[in-house]
Amino acid sequence: MYTIFSLLLKFRFVSPSVLVFETKHINNMFSSLQWLESLSFHPFLSSFLALSLISFLVWWLLMTKTKTKNLPPSPPKLPFIGHLHKLGLYPHHSLHKLAQQYGPLMFLKLGSVNTLVVSSAEAASEIMKTHDLIFCDRPKSNINKKLLYDFKDVSVAPYGEYWRQMRSICVLQLLSNKRVQSFRVVREEEAALLLKKIREYCSPEAVNLSELFMTLTNDIVSRAAFGRKYSGGESGEKFRKLMKTFVGILGGFDFGTFLPSLAWVDRVSGLEAKVERVAKEMDEFLEGVVEEHLDNHKRVTNLLGRRVENEGREDFVDVLLGIYKQNMADFSIDRDSIKALIVDIFAGGTDTTYTLLEWTMTELLSHPNAMNKLQDEVREIGKGKKELVCGDYLDKMHYLKAVIKETLRLHPPIPLLVPRQARQDVKVMGYDIKAGTMVITNGWAIGRDPAIWDDAEEFKPERFLNSSIDFKGHDFGLIPFGAGRRGCPGISFAMATNELVLANVVKNFNWELPKGQDLDMTECTGLTTHRKVPLLAVATPNVIQE
Repeated sequence: MYTIFSLLLKFRFVSPSVLVFETKHINNMFSSLQWLESLSFHPFLSSFLALSLISFLVWWLLMTKTKTKNLPPSPPKLPFIGHLHKLGLYPHHSLHKLAQQYGPLMFLKLGSVNTLVVSSAEAASEIMKTHDLIFCDRPKSNINKKLLYDFKDVSVAPYGEYWRQMRSICVLQLLSNKRVQSFRVVREEEAALLLKKIREYCSPEAVNLSELFMTLTNDIVSRAAFGRKYSGGESGEKFRKLMKTFVGILGGFDFGTFLPSLAWVDRVSGLEAKVERVAKEMDEFLEGVVEEHLDNHKRVTNLLGRRVENEGREDFVDVLLGIYKQNMADFSIDRDSIKALIVDIFAGGTDTTYTLLEWTMTELLSHPNAMNKLQDEVREIGKGKKELVCGDYLDKMHYLKAVIKETLRLHPPIPLLVPRQARQDVKVMGYDIKAGTMVITNGWAIGRDPAIWDDAEEFKPERFLNSSIDFKGHDFGLIPFGAGRRGCPGISFAMATNELVLANVVKNFNWELPKGQDLDMTECTGLTTHRKVPLLAVATPNVIQE
């Protein structure tokens, strides 16, 4: 029987390293299968087991041999699970290390899913620019299907007419520059409230910046999306916990997607029931928001039948309900579409924004010189403003923008960008990629690539002062929000909040770490990579000269 397996391996065209790997494991397998000989008292059973084992390994060898002639380099894999075991606790770190050995385009088999890992700016440009249309689809997962209304949101909707309509609504109706500016008062009011809270906790007490940033972004997006905050009281706390659980599950792993034959594990582990529960609770909350807006619309209709505008500012639900009521041929959406878009905006606009603020302050506390330089700039430009600096003042703060870019380079909120999927067979950088292949772009690795960044692991905002590199999808060395057709449409909304909050936090206070405490840089796992340990810092009010 061993001779049969040797011949199978001999005629299977594999690389030497893979051959050694497979031969070693076959040898180990046979050394542990000597018990078959003890079954000689039952020839039929012995033959049946031997033939079954041979059939299984023949099937495995044939399945692992792909018809594609020239796949990207790939590490040795295990039967059935492929390369899943290589992802580790922090996949962006693990994939970065593998890419250093196997190159910027790497092929992995994640269970039954063919996967292309992209780890360089050149390779990312091939995917998101040269072949953007081919790679503009999204892979489907069981979790996303249940949480995102059967893929009716804009982030994971399959490429096609529906996605184009949803994208158009986001870009033109919800997140246009005009709409972003209409929420300027909301951002400034919440930023002023943040400063007030920090003053209440001033020295010698440490301020939990992680908690404050999370509440701030939650309140800003709530007011923009729903027209009011959902952070106070028992209901507010319940909603925050729901959103935290929702985002955590959204970035999780389910066996059913990658190993369909083990889908039962998701049921046994309770994951399936948890996803169903969270989806139900989120839908009930959003349905209540929609009903509340419909009732308000009825109450604020005057005698002429015109809806009275709220200070000339509509929230996102108002806008979507307007489209829903008009039922225009080119913008026809249903209630599930409205709820799916709101989930996208809320989940994407809160977690990623507060994560960026959290890591920016972390790096500034780790680099006092950068903190001092930023404070000098903000205080000089904002001189004469008693407290809040905003508007045109922010446009003049070049070092502030450089600090944010540098933080995005080192700490992209979603280190492995939202995956894409090939819509057809294509050749990328000389390699053959099959239709249906999932594409993972390691934005974290690209931001730390020494081939394009000097002192790639160092926090140096100065690198961006005389550079035209931006994060809006044109420079593939810095793509924290993705690029091309599937790039994030909410960049302007997020940056308006980040710049305003950061400028005012460093202008009005001097910051230092609590005495005797080191700065823990450990990351948390999940869809977004924020700090594992909350960021605590001591704030001292700055004496502002008139």
